[in-house]
Amino acid sequence: MGDLKTQFGDIDIYLFDQLLRGRIRPGMRIFDTGCGSGRNLVYLLREGFEVYGIDSDPRAIDTARRLAASLAPALPQENFRLEPVEAMSFPDAFADFVISSAVLHFASDDEQFEAMLHGTWRVLKPGGLLFCRLASSIGIENQVQRIVGRRFWLPDGSERYLVDEPLLVKFTRELGGQLADPLKTTVVQNQRSMTTWVVRRSAER
Repeated sequence: MGDLKTQFGDIDIYLFDQLLRGRIRPGMRIFDTGCGSGRNLVYLLREGFEVYGIDSDPRAIDTARRLAASLAPALPQENFRLEPVEAMSFPDAFADFVISSAVLHFASDDEQFEAMLHGTWRVLKPGGLLFCRLASSIGIENQVQRIVGRRFWLPDGSERYLVDEPLLVKFTRELGGQLADPLKTTVVQNQRSMTTWVVRRSAER
């Protein structure tokens, strides 16, 4: 068990599923938007992937840089940048596979959510894949309390911007993408709900 922990770190189990299914392959450029301390990047760094990440927390970026330096010392430190998702300095159509894990639900309102989403989508290459995990109201509609707009109090005491199925389907269409998987939602004992949204970008857009 310890060897698995060393090899994969604290990777999101649903991202691990994408690995198992061959959707993250050698030679791909991987971009973690909101990488935190790099918990989803341990395996990718060990295996020599071209990995990039951004986060708005300077301590998280420092930790991610140290992790990269220890596991992939040839990887440039500037691959990990202190930047907000909605204003990243990386170019358009930059990455083959973009990770957004527990990031978008921190949006304060519709405007910021859309700015964060479009910023994330912008760096994805045509034909590339966006892997997104975010809080939703799916399955706990009667347990959440609206604050304003799509900001809600959750039973676990947290405050989040919550999406639902119609909204994710709408954005999939508007972005010019296709669902690579059906939407998958995990409800944690009526305390919170996390939805996995995996979108393939059209090769033409």
